[in-house]
Amino acid sequence: MAGLKTIIVLSFILAIGFLLVILSSALFKNYLTLLVVGTYVIAPLPNWLCGKAQSNDDFMDSGANGIAELGRFMTGFLVVMGIALPVVLAHCDQIRVEAMVMSIVGGLLIYGTIISFGMFFTEQEEF
Repeated sequence: MAGLKTIIVLSFILAIGFLLVILSSALFKNYLTLLVVGTYVIAPLPNWLCGKAQSNDDFMDSGANGIAELGRFMTGFLVVMGIALPVVLAHCDQIRVEAMVMSIVGGLLIYGTIISFGMFFTEQEEF
């Protein structure tokens, strides 16, 4: 069971992630790097929605559930897009390389914190 210290540490890491992404846009006066926040915030949603939609029937378990796999694919796509978008913007000289690095590190901190919140505060189902 996660306690108050876990919430404080995860909130601090989330704040550092948002700070890095905001600074990557504010310091270099180009706000395209804020798109990374949107991709990392919506990245866990397909996995969560498809996980709720999959059938939990143990009797007729076929081994692979297409809905759950679609959710994992979409989540992976959004995470890779959150990394690749600043790289493409830096390659096209829309943002600076320093802003790209700050945006990627901040976005990964944001996504990692969201996943950590889900891992620490998910209750197990009892039978």
